[in-house]
Amino acid sequence: LEIVVTILNENDNSPVFAQANLTRDIPEDTEVDTAIVARDELTASDADLDTIYYELTTTVQDTDGYFAIRGDNNPEIYLQKTLDYDKFNSTTLLLYAKDRPVTSLDPTHTATATITIIIEQSDTRAPWFLPCTRLHNDNSVCISSPYSGRVNISEMSTEPLLLEPGPIYAVDPDYTINDRIVYSIVGGNTDKVFSVNADTGNLTMNKIVTSSDSFLLQVMATQVSNIRKYSVATVEIKVINKSNFPPYFEKGVYNGTVFVGLPQRSFVYQAGDPSTPLVITALDEDFPDV
Repeated sequence: LEIVVTILNENDNSPVFAQANLTRDIPEDTEVDTAIVARDELTASDADLDTIYYELTTTVQDTDGYFAIRGDNNPEIYLQKTLDYDKFNSTTLLLYAKDRPVTSLDPTHTATATITIIIEQSDTRAPWFLPCTRLHNDNSVCISSPYSGRVNISEMSTEPLLLEPGPIYAVDPDYTINDRIVYSIVGGNTDKVFSVNADTGNLTMNKIVTSSDSFLLQVMATQVSNIRKYSVATVEIKVINKSNFPPYFEKGVYNGTVFVGLPQRSFVYQAGDPSTPLVITALDEDFPDV
């Protein structure tokens, strides 16, 4: 008597990942749809020879939607949305491998792989002139005010010019790269009156100014290792007459009267004349009409 025994495969094994923990470093400017982790590295095996179904989730808040898998049966992880280093610089993904479809009511065995994504900041932004104000909804933009200063007509200054709101200074906003900045004047420097120090940004004079016309300089800040990243700031230099005399008060002592119980911003009156507000004035011989 010949007896044929057929052994039915019982679903008693869980899927197994070759590597349960993976780490990937990716540049911030990685293009959308780029594969981050290859399928071969993430494919799970199953001793029961079941079809494996995959599901990807993230454990870090506000990082949903950036990474995805190609399909239920294809675990390759790819970039689904443009990265921004300022929003987050790392995240942790969990890849689940199941031997039954998600919708199946049959008992399911599951394996989990942890994928850590480290984002490396890329050189994506041009230099910022400081001080500047960031936009509330866009950390990639920082708006700076024009610089301004003044020189005396027919007078040579040997020191760096004093500017408002501060000296010419720019930084690389991709702060983990922090490329060195060099400065140059690219416009408005009539007769080459001014020079800018390439390393410090200090603005100095090469010659005296004989005209009262103002200068509107264009100063460029360029990254040393990436000359395509540059910004231009405006520097207005006003030419004024030299001041030979200091201002002086018309009186050495002013006497005033104030009444008890007056509200804020009430006038102080002249002592001895409670109907006339006290006025403090100064004069300057350089400006007789002011």
